[in-house]
Amino acid sequence: MVTAAMDGGGRPSGLQAALLAASAALTALLCSAYRHKARQARGLQGARRLRLDGELRAVLLEAPGRCVPYAVIEGVVRSVKDTLSSQFVEDCRGVVQRLTLQEHKMVWNRTTHLWNDYEKVIHQRTNTAPFDLAPPEDGAGVAVRVMKPLEAAELSLETVHEKFHPSVQSFTDVLGHYISGERPKGIQETEQMLKVGTLLTGVGELVLDSDTVKLQPPKQGLRYYLSSADFDTLLQKQQASVRLWKILAFLSGFATCTVLFFLLRKQYRHRRERRRLQQLQEEFRQAQELRLRHENAAEVPKNACVICLSNAKACVFLECGHVCSCTECYRALPDPKACPICRQRITRVVPLYNS
Repeated sequence: MVTAAMDGGGRPSGLQAALLAASAALTALLCSAYRHKARQARGLQGARRLRLDGELRAVLLEAPGRCVPYAVIEGVVRSVKDTLSSQFVEDCRGVVQRLTLQEHKMVWNRTTHLWNDYEKVIHQRTNTAPFDLAPPEDGAGVAVRVMKPLEAAELSLETVHEKFHPSVQSFTDVLGHYISGERPKGIQETEQMLKVGTLLTGVGELVLDSDTVKLQPPKQGLRYYLSSADFDTLLQKQQASVRLWKILAFLSGFATCTVLFFLLRKQYRHRRERRRLQQLQEEFRQAQELRLRHENAAEVPKNACVICLSNAKACVFLECGHVCSCTECYRALPDPKACPICRQRITRVVPLYNS
Protein backbone atom coordinates (compact mmCIF):
# COMPACT_ATOMS: atom_id res chain seq x y z
CA MET A 1 0.00 0.00 0.00
CA VAL A 2 2.85 2.40 0.78
CA THR A 3 4.48 1.66 -2.58
CA ALA A 4 1.19 2.24 -4.40
CA ALA A 5 0.75 5.57 -2.62
CA MET A 6 4.28 6.63 -3.57
CA ASP A 7 3.64 5.67 -7.21
CA GLY A 8 0.76 8.15 -7.31
CA GLY A 9 2.74 10.90 -5.53
CA GLY A 10 5.71 10.71 -7.88
CA ARG A 11 3.80 11.71 -10.99
CA PRO A 12 3.33 15.44 -11.73
CA SER A 13 -0.17 16.75 -11.07
CA GLY A 14 -2.42 17.99 -13.84
CA LEU A 15 -1.77 21.61 -12.86
CA GLN A 16 2.00 21.08 -12.90
CA ALA A 17 1.87 19.37 -16.30
CA ALA A 18 -0.33 22.17 -17.68
CA LEU A 19 2.05 24.79 -16.28
CA LEU A 20 5.05 23.08 -17.87
CA ALA A 21 3.26 22.72 -21.22
CA ALA A 22 2.12 26.37 -21.20
CA SER A 23 5.59 27.58 -20.25
CA ALA A 24 7.21 25.49 -22.98
CA ALA A 25 4.68 26.71 -25.57
CA LEU A 26 5.25 30.35 -24.55
CA THR A 27 9.02 29.85 -24.76
CA ALA A 28 8.71 28.34 -28.23
CA LEU A 29 6.48 31.23 -29.33
CA LEU A 30 8.87 33.87 -27.96
CA CYS A 31 11.89 32.12 -29.50
CA SER A 32 10.13 32.03 -32.86
CA ALA A 33 9.29 35.75 -32.60
CA TYR A 34 12.88 36.51 -31.55
CA ARG A 35 14.32 34.62 -34.53
CA HIS A 36 11.89 36.42 -36.86
CA LYS A 37 12.83 39.84 -35.45
CA ALA A 38 16.53 38.99 -35.55
CA ARG A 39 16.26 37.90 -39.19
CA GLN A 40 14.52 41.17 -40.07
CA ALA A 41 17.14 43.21 -38.18
CA ARG A 42 19.98 41.37 -39.97
CA GLY A 43 18.26 41.99 -43.29
CA LEU A 44 17.83 45.68 -42.49
CA GLN A 45 21.46 45.94 -41.40
CA GLY A 46 22.58 44.31 -44.64
CA ALA A 47 20.38 46.49 -46.86
CA ARG A 48 22.25 48.39 -49.57
CA ARG A 49 22.22 52.17 -49.09
CA LEU A 50 21.77 54.12 -52.30
CA ARG A 51 21.56 57.80 -53.11
CA LEU A 52 19.01 59.42 -55.40
CA ASP A 53 21.58 60.67 -57.86
CA GLY A 54 22.57 60.01 -61.45
CA GLU A 55 24.39 56.78 -60.51
CA LEU A 56 21.22 55.07 -59.32
CA ARG A 57 20.08 54.07 -62.82
CA ALA A 58 23.54 52.73 -63.61
CA VAL A 59 23.50 50.62 -60.44
CA LEU A 60 20.11 49.17 -61.35
CA LEU A 61 21.15 48.49 -64.95
CA GLU A 62 24.13 46.48 -63.71
CA ALA A 63 22.11 44.60 -61.08
CA PRO A 64 20.65 41.15 -61.95
CA GLY A 65 17.15 41.63 -63.29
CA ARG A 66 17.56 45.41 -62.86
CA CYS A 67 16.63 44.91 -59.24
CA VAL A 68 18.24 45.46 -55.84
CA PRO A 69 16.36 43.04 -53.51
CA TYR A 70 16.74 45.18 -50.38
CA ALA A 71 17.82 48.80 -50.61
CA VAL A 72 17.67 51.96 -48.50
CA ILE A 73 16.89 55.38 -49.96
CA GLU A 74 16.09 58.73 -48.41
CA GLY A 75 14.03 61.36 -50.18
CA VAL A 76 11.38 64.03 -49.95
CA VAL A 77 7.72 63.22 -50.65
CA ARG A 78 6.61 64.70 -53.95
CA SER A 79 3.22 64.16 -55.57
CA VAL A 80 3.03 62.75 -59.06
CA LYS A 81 -0.29 64.30 -60.08
CA ASP A 82 -2.96 65.62 -57.74
CA THR A 83 -2.56 65.88 -53.99
CA LEU A 84 -5.03 65.20 -51.22
CA SER A 85 -6.37 68.20 -49.31
CA SER A 86 -7.18 68.10 -45.63
CA GLN A 87 -10.87 68.26 -44.77
CA PHE A 88 -10.24 70.35 -41.67
CA VAL A 89 -6.97 72.28 -42.16
CA GLU A 90 -6.52 74.84 -44.92
CA ASP A 91 -3.49 74.66 -47.21
CA CYS A 92 -2.59 71.22 -45.87
CA ARG A 93 -1.83 68.83 -48.69
CA GLY A 94 -0.48 65.30 -48.73
CA VAL A 95 -0.36 62.01 -50.55
CA VAL A 96 -1.81 59.72 -47.84
CA GLN A 97 -4.87 60.69 -45.81
CA ARG A 98 -6.42 58.63 -43.02
CA LEU A 99 -9.74 59.61 -41.41
CA THR A 100 -10.70 57.82 -38.20
CA LEU A 101 -13.80 57.91 -36.01
CA GLN A 102 -13.26 56.32 -32.61
CA GLU A 103 -15.98 55.70 -30.04
CA HIS A 104 -15.18 56.27 -26.35
CA LYS A 105 -17.41 54.86 -23.64
CA MET A 106 -17.43 53.47 -20.11
CA VAL A 107 -18.31 49.80 -19.60
CA TRP A 108 -19.33 48.26 -16.28
CA ASN A 109 -17.10 45.35 -15.26
CA ARG A 110 -19.19 42.77 -13.42
CA THR A 111 -16.09 41.15 -11.92
CA THR A 112 -14.32 44.19 -10.45
CA HIS A 113 -17.52 46.27 -10.10
CA LEU A 114 -15.80 49.25 -11.71
CA TRP A 115 -16.36 51.40 -14.79
CA ASN A 116 -13.61 50.82 -17.36
CA ASP A 117 -12.68 52.94 -20.39
CA TYR A 118 -13.44 51.30 -23.73
CA GLU A 119 -12.36 52.51 -27.17
CA LYS A 120 -13.51 51.21 -30.52
CA VAL A 121 -12.79 52.32 -34.09
CA ILE A 122 -16.19 52.63 -35.72
CA HIS A 123 -14.99 54.00 -39.05
CA GLN A 124 -11.66 54.42 -40.83
CA ARG A 125 -10.90 55.42 -44.40
CA THR A 126 -7.51 55.80 -46.02
CA ASN A 127 -6.98 57.72 -49.28
CA THR A 128 -3.76 57.64 -51.26
CA ALA A 129 -2.33 59.49 -54.22
CA PRO A 130 0.73 58.45 -56.29
CA PHE A 131 3.95 59.99 -55.03
CA ASP A 132 7.71 59.87 -55.49
CA LEU A 133 10.69 60.17 -53.22
CA ALA A 134 12.82 62.92 -54.72
CA PRO A 135 16.36 64.00 -53.78
CA PRO A 136 16.37 66.33 -50.74
CA GLU A 137 18.65 68.79 -52.50
CA ASP A 138 17.43 70.73 -55.50
CA GLY A 139 19.18 69.73 -58.68
CA ALA A 140 19.70 66.72 -60.88
CA GLY A 141 18.68 63.42 -59.42
CA VAL A 142 16.39 60.42 -59.79
CA ALA A 143 12.89 60.29 -58.36
CA VAL A 144 11.69 56.92 -57.08
CA ARG A 145 8.03 55.96 -57.39
CA VAL A 146 6.68 54.49 -54.14
CA MET A 147 4.39 51.50 -54.65
CA LYS A 148 1.83 50.15 -52.15
CA PRO A 149 2.66 52.57 -49.33
CA LEU A 150 -0.09 51.18 -47.09
CA GLU A 151 1.82 47.88 -46.83
CA ALA A 152 4.76 49.62 -45.17
CA ALA A 153 5.48 48.53 -41.59
CA GLU A 154 6.12 52.03 -40.31
CA LEU A 155 4.18 54.51 -42.40
CA SER A 156 4.79 57.84 -40.70
CA LEU A 157 1.55 59.85 -40.71
CA GLU A 158 1.22 63.20 -39.01
CA THR A 159 -1.94 64.03 -37.06
CA VAL A 160 -3.23 67.30 -38.55
CA HIS A 161 -6.67 67.36 -36.91
CA GLU A 162 -8.09 65.86 -33.73
CA LYS A 163 -11.38 66.72 -32.08
CA PHE A 164 -13.52 65.08 -29.47
CA HIS A 165 -17.30 65.33 -29.76
CA PRO A 166 -18.86 64.58 -26.35
CA SER A 167 -22.18 62.80 -26.34
CA VAL A 168 -25.26 64.74 -25.26
CA GLN A 169 -27.46 62.72 -22.92
CA SER A 170 -30.77 63.29 -21.26
CA PHE A 171 -31.69 62.03 -17.80
CA THR A 172 -33.56 59.13 -19.37
CA ASP A 173 -30.49 58.23 -21.47
CA VAL A 174 -28.23 58.32 -18.40
CA LEU A 175 -30.62 56.07 -16.50
CA GLY A 176 -30.83 53.62 -19.42
CA HIS A 177 -27.03 53.57 -19.77
CA TYR A 178 -26.59 52.73 -16.10
CA ILE A 179 -29.04 49.90 -16.47
CA SER A 180 -27.38 48.55 -19.64
CA GLY A 181 -23.85 48.90 -18.22
CA GLU A 182 -22.56 51.18 -21.00
CA ARG A 183 -22.06 54.95 -20.75
CA PRO A 184 -21.11 56.70 -24.04
CA LYS A 185 -18.54 59.48 -23.63
CA GLY A 186 -18.25 60.70 -27.19
CA ILE A 187 -16.63 60.35 -30.61
CA GLN A 188 -12.97 61.09 -31.33
CA GLU A 189 -12.41 62.50 -34.84
CA THR A 190 -8.86 62.24 -36.19
CA GLU A 191 -7.22 63.10 -39.51
CA GLN A 192 -3.68 61.95 -40.31
CA MET A 193 -1.70 62.80 -43.42
CA LEU A 194 1.61 62.17 -45.09
CA LYS A 195 2.39 65.69 -46.15
CA VAL A 196 4.13 66.74 -49.33
CA GLY A 197 7.73 67.66 -48.52
CA THR A 198 8.14 65.15 -45.68
CA LEU A 199 11.57 63.52 -45.54
CA LEU A 200 11.16 59.74 -45.62
CA THR A 201 13.47 56.75 -45.36
CA GLY A 202 12.31 53.96 -47.64
CA VAL A 203 13.52 50.38 -47.33
CA GLY A 204 12.35 47.80 -49.84
CA GLU A 205 12.95 46.31 -53.25
CA LEU A 206 14.28 48.79 -55.81
CA VAL A 207 13.37 47.99 -59.43
CA LEU A 208 14.03 49.73 -62.74
CA ASP A 209 10.83 49.32 -64.77
CA SER A 210 11.28 50.91 -68.22
CA ASP A 211 12.35 54.44 -67.31
CA THR A 212 10.74 54.45 -63.85
CA VAL A 213 12.57 53.50 -60.67
CA LYS A 214 10.15 51.89 -58.23
CA LEU A 215 10.32 51.13 -54.52
CA GLN A 216 8.03 48.22 -53.65
CA PRO A 217 7.52 45.64 -50.88
CA PRO A 218 10.47 43.22 -50.74
CA LYS A 219 10.32 39.47 -51.03
CA GLN A 220 11.82 36.68 -48.85
CA GLY A 221 9.91 37.79 -45.77
CA LEU A 222 11.71 41.13 -45.35
CA ARG A 223 9.85 44.18 -44.07
CA TYR A 224 8.85 47.22 -46.03
CA TYR A 225 9.56 50.57 -44.34
CA LEU A 226 8.48 54.15 -45.01
CA SER A 227 9.65 56.02 -41.92
CA SER A 228 10.26 59.66 -41.09
CA ALA A 229 13.25 58.57 -38.99
CA ASP A 230 16.71 58.27 -40.54
CA PHE A 231 18.14 54.85 -41.31
CA ASP A 232 20.43 54.68 -38.27
CA THR A 233 17.54 55.47 -35.91
CA LEU A 234 15.34 52.91 -37.66
CA LEU A 235 18.05 50.27 -37.36
CA GLN A 236 18.62 51.01 -33.67
CA LYS A 237 14.90 50.73 -33.04
CA GLN A 238 14.76 47.30 -34.67
CA GLN A 239 17.84 46.11 -32.80
CA ALA A 240 16.30 47.28 -29.51
CA SER A 241 13.18 45.29 -30.38
CA VAL A 242 15.36 42.23 -31.03
CA ARG A 243 17.06 42.61 -27.64
CA LEU A 244 13.68 42.90 -25.94
CA TRP A 245 12.39 39.71 -27.57
CA LYS A 246 15.65 37.97 -26.71
CA ILE A 247 15.29 38.90 -23.04
CA LEU A 248 11.66 37.75 -22.99
CA ALA A 249 12.59 34.45 -24.64
CA PHE A 250 15.45 33.95 -22.17
CA LEU A 251 13.25 34.65 -19.14
CA SER A 252 10.52 32.34 -20.43
CA GLY A 253 13.08 29.62 -21.16
CA PHE A 254 14.57 30.04 -17.68
CA ALA A 255 11.10 29.72 -16.14
CA THR A 256 10.45 26.58 -18.19
CA CYS A 257 13.77 25.05 -17.11
CA THR A 258 12.99 25.93 -13.49
CA VAL A 259 9.61 24.19 -13.63
CA LEU A 260 11.17 21.18 -15.35
CA PHE A 261 13.97 21.07 -12.75
CA PHE A 262 11.53 21.01 -9.83
CA LEU A 263 9.42 18.29 -11.48
CA LEU A 264 12.48 16.15 -12.17
CA ARG A 265 13.75 16.79 -8.65
CA LYS A 266 10.40 15.68 -7.26
CA GLN A 267 10.49 12.58 -9.46
CA TYR A 268 14.06 11.78 -8.35
CA ARG A 269 13.15 12.13 -4.66
CA HIS A 270 10.11 9.94 -5.18
CA ARG A 271 12.15 7.21 -6.88
CA ARG A 272 14.82 7.37 -4.17
CA GLU A 273 12.17 7.10 -1.44
CA ARG A 274 10.52 4.22 -3.24
CA ARG A 275 13.85 2.35 -3.51
CA ARG A 276 14.45 2.97 0.20
CA LEU A 277 11.02 1.58 1.10
CA GLN A 278 11.55 -1.44 -1.12
CA GLN A 279 14.89 -2.06 0.56
CA LEU A 280 13.28 -1.78 4.00
CA GLN A 281 10.53 -4.19 2.93
CA GLU A 282 13.13 -6.67 1.65
CA GLU A 283 15.12 -6.42 4.88
CA PHE A 284 11.91 -6.93 6.88
CA ARG A 285 11.00 -9.99 4.81
CA GLN A 286 14.45 -11.50 5.28
CA ALA A 287 14.27 -10.82 9.02
CA GLN A 288 10.87 -12.51 9.17
CA GLU A 289 12.15 -15.57 7.33
CA LEU A 290 15.18 -15.77 9.57
CA ARG A 291 13.00 -15.49 12.69
CA LEU A 292 10.70 -18.26 11.41
CA ARG A 293 13.63 -20.53 10.73
CA HIS A 294 14.94 -19.93 14.22
CA GLU A 295 11.54 -20.64 15.73
CA ASN A 296 11.21 -23.87 13.74
CA ALA A 297 14.70 -24.92 14.72
CA ALA A 298 13.90 -24.25 18.38
CA GLU A 299 10.64 -26.20 18.30
CA VAL A 300 12.06 -29.41 16.73
CA PRO A 301 14.98 -30.95 18.73
CA LYS A 302 17.95 -32.31 16.85
CA ASN A 303 17.35 -35.91 18.03
CA ALA A 304 13.59 -35.85 17.45
CA CYS A 305 11.82 -38.85 15.97
CA VAL A 306 11.46 -38.45 12.22
CA ILE A 307 7.89 -39.72 12.42
CA CYS A 308 6.28 -37.77 15.25
CA LEU A 309 8.89 -34.97 15.51
CA SER A 310 8.20 -34.70 19.24
CA ASN A 311 9.68 -37.68 21.14
CA ALA A 312 13.40 -38.38 21.22
CA LYS A 313 14.92 -41.19 19.17
CA ALA A 314 15.00 -44.29 21.37
CA CYS A 315 15.90 -47.38 19.26
CA VAL A 316 18.36 -48.69 16.71
CA PHE A 317 17.03 -50.66 13.73
CA LEU A 318 19.02 -53.73 12.63
CA GLU A 319 20.31 -54.77 10.27
CA CYS A 320 20.43 -51.20 8.63
CA GLY A 321 21.64 -49.50 11.82
CA HIS A 322 19.47 -46.34 11.51
CA VAL A 323 18.58 -44.40 14.66
CA CYS A 324 15.46 -42.50 13.61
CA SER A 325 12.40 -43.45 15.68
CA CYS A 326 11.02 -43.47 19.17
CA THR A 327 9.64 -46.66 20.78
CA GLU A 328 5.97 -45.64 20.36
CA CYS A 329 6.34 -44.90 16.64
CA TYR A 330 8.26 -48.19 16.14
CA ARG A 331 5.44 -50.13 17.70
CA ALA A 332 2.95 -48.27 15.49
CA LEU A 333 4.73 -49.28 12.26
CA PRO A 334 2.69 -51.75 10.17
CA ASP A 335 3.86 -55.32 9.77
CA PRO A 336 6.20 -56.29 8.32
CA LYS A 337 8.05 -53.41 9.91
CA ALA A 338 10.52 -51.50 7.69
CA CYS A 339 12.95 -48.70 8.40
CA PRO A 340 11.32 -45.32 7.53
CA ILE A 341 14.66 -44.08 6.21
CA CYS A 342 15.88 -46.85 3.89
CA ARG A 343 12.79 -49.12 3.80
CA GLN A 344 14.92 -52.15 4.77
CA ARG A 345 13.18 -54.84 6.81
CA ILE A 346 13.76 -54.58 10.55
CA THR A 347 14.90 -57.92 12.01
CA ARG A 348 15.47 -56.75 15.56
CA VAL A 349 15.50 -53.56 17.61
CA VAL A 350 18.10 -52.48 20.17
CA PRO A 351 16.95 -49.87 22.74
CA LEU A 352 18.97 -46.62 22.81
CA TYR A 353 19.82 -45.14 26.19
CA ASN A 354 20.84 -41.44 26.28
CA SER A 355 22.99 -40.38 29.22
